[in-house]
Amino acid sequence: MPVPSPLSAHTAPVPQPVSGPVAEQQTAVDKALVLLKSLAELDGEAGVSELARRTRLTKSTAFRLLGILHRNDLVERVGSNYRLGSQLFDIGTRAYGPTPPLLREVLMPHLADLYELTHETVHLAVLHGTDIVYVNKIHGHRAARSPSQVGARLPAYCTGVGKALLAFDHDMAEAAVAEGLPARTPHTLSDPDRFRAVLRRIRQDGVAYDRQEAAPGLACVAVPIMGAAGRPVAALSIAGADARFDPARFTPALRRVAHEASRAVLAARSRQEPGGSAGCAGSALQR
Repeated sequence: MPVPSPLSAHTAPVPQPVSGPVAEQQTAVDKALVLLKSLAELDGEAGVSELARRTRLTKSTAFRLLGILHRNDLVERVGSNYRLGSQLFDIGTRAYGPTPPLLREVLMPHLADLYELTHETVHLAVLHGTDIVYVNKIHGHRAARSPSQVGARLPAYCTGVGKALLAFDHDMAEAAVAEGLPARTPHTLSDPDRFRAVLRRIRQDGVAYDRQEAAPGLACVAVPIMGAAGRPVAALSIAGADARFDPARFTPALRRVAHEASRAVLAARSRQEPGGSAGCAGSALQR
């Protein structure tokens, strides 16, 4: 599974270095960042030649910079290929705020349970403003192409996990509407009144759907993981290719795992010391 990058927000296209005098002024840091962004865009592994081609760096420059990034755990070697490294996950979780280690530790086993029940691509995500941040992702055997990456952000309004969380956060839902609901695909729910109606239904049913709203050909079903006072702390989702993926088939398993995850969150909160000694992890679990 991919490792997060705090450098790619909303999975924007990789910026290409320009040629000529400006390119000559690029520092080693500029070039290293372009390499990291290129790896984030690929959502997987790539060799030196491919990365050099995509970034318009010479092969020798790409190889040298990848070696420096590797020594600092910002990229990992996979045979002769490279992928994003574990250090970026730590950087990303700090950049995106409260996704505390305790919350991850409590919920990761339930994400694994969901994968074992479905063998489809599963996600764990949290709300950060009007965006969602993917905390973890396990690829299914028949994974569809998806903009989701661990550590990446997407607008909450067009994703299953995002709508599952916005439905229980009125202020953030209205902030998303105020920012606009641009259509990422022909299926994106862009009308504010319809969007609010969908959130009302999610509050009633506890299930959210993404029917090719974030990316063409991708379908998703999601549920919130509830903490104290009926407020969600995160959301789980199952995703697959729209042509074959039947959300109704997986909804019972998703509900069951989310219920167990919610119980685990509340149990972890009850074990914490009074007075908030658990720090930022405690505050997230108490939401």
